[in-house]
Amino acid sequence: MITQEYLKQLFDYQDGQLIRKVCRSRLGKAEEAVGNFDKKSGYYRTSLKGKTYLLHRLIFLYHNGYTPEFIDHIDGDSTNNKIENLRPATKKENCRNRTAHKNNSSGFKNVSWHKKHEKWSVSIYVESKKKHFGYFEDIELADLVAQEARNKFYGQFARHF
Repeated sequence: MITQEYLKQLFDYQDGQLIRKVCRSRLGKAEEAVGNFDKKSGYYRTSLKGKTYLLHRLIFLYHNGYTPEFIDHIDGDSTNNKIENLRPATKKENCRNRTAHKNNSSGFKNVSWHKKHEKWSVSIYVESKKKHFGYFEDIELADLVAQEARNKFYGQFARHF
């Protein structure tokens, strides 16, 4: 198991990166940042002791001495591994901080067109249950209501875009 002490022996932290202190193999040089970007997952990865790790998890461990089950990138950018951008989260909290879904047609999170009422509908999930906040003729008003709902129920994990 990788520990904080072990990481601090091998690396220095600098601006969201782990920098090798010494060369331990022919693959990496001292004073070089570790990690390769994985296009499929959208995260930086690196290998230690024959096992692959997500770089943001190692950076969190390096600074905090533990790794929570989930680590949230506050700004939503999975490549921004600065420690100020990483926070422990539950699975639900991590999901709440996601960007709008790719199939979002309104352009606003939690706002969708309701054909029957011919108005914009606002709803979010709270404790795994869909909570509805009304129908609105004006999409900007619907977005404001959605933002207020996210702020109220999601707190610091509310993401509005």
